Amino acid sequence: MRIALAFLLLATPATAWEFSALRVCTLTDTSDAGEIIVTYDAAITEYTVTVTLPNGTWPSDPTFGMAFAGERPISIQTDRYTLSNDGRSLTVKDRGFGNVLNGLEFNTRAYAILGDTTIGFSLSGIGPAISDFRACPAVNLA
Repeated sequence: MRIALAFLLLATPATAWEFSALRVCTLTDTSDAGEIIVTYDAAITEYTVTVTLPNGTWPSDPTFGMAFAGERPISIQTDRYTLSNDGRSLTVKDRGFGNVLNGLEFNTRAYAILGDTTIGFSLSGIGPAISDFRACPAVNLA
C-alpha cells in the first residue's frame, strides 16, 4: 500500500511557472506558500505584482518589500500597495518593473515581506516563462 501511495504522489504534476499572453501578459506561480502573479497591460503600460497567502491575512504595515536571493540579490520596497477586501492578496502597481523582473530572472528565490509575514517562492524553472513575459508587450502592441 505504501508503494502505491508513493507512486501516486510522484505522479502528481509539479507546480511550475506559467506564462499567458491573453489580453494582459501574465506570469504566475502557485505553491504551498501562496501565489504570485505578475502582469503587464500594454494598453495602459502598467505592471502589477499580486501575492496571495494560502491562509490568513497580510498584517498592517506601512512598507511592503520583496527580496531576491541568488546570483544577483536585490531588495526593493514600497509604500504604494493595496490589500484585497479579504486581506489575503497584496498588489503593487507601477509603470516600471525592471528590478522585479531582474530579481525573478536572475535569482533562485523571491520573498514577499509585509510586517512579520514573509512568504518565499522558488524561481527554479522560471527561465522560459520570464523570457516569454519580457517579449510579450511587443506582441500585444502589434
